[in-house]
Amino acid sequence: MQCKDQKDYDIKASGIVQESGITSYQYGTHTLEGDTFYALKSDSIDLNDYMGKLVTIEGQSISGYPVDGGPDFILVLTISED
Repeated sequence: MQCKDQKDYDIKASGIVQESGITSYQYGTHTLEGDTFYALKSDSIDLNDYMGKLVTIEGQSISGYPVDGGPDFILVLTISED
């Protein structure tokens, strides 16, 4: 699935999508757990559809993050199951 409005991706990463739950950094609705750990959100993709699945995401870094020792924060624009 992809958001067709934006094509400016600066992050491409693979991992398993998990729900964020309660965290010390308090941002993102989901996480991507792979070689690198990311906090995720999407305005156009229901990340719940990919929970527990191995995926590749492309997106944009959200400026001003990370904070409070948390991970980089990514706006997910495309996602595909691996």
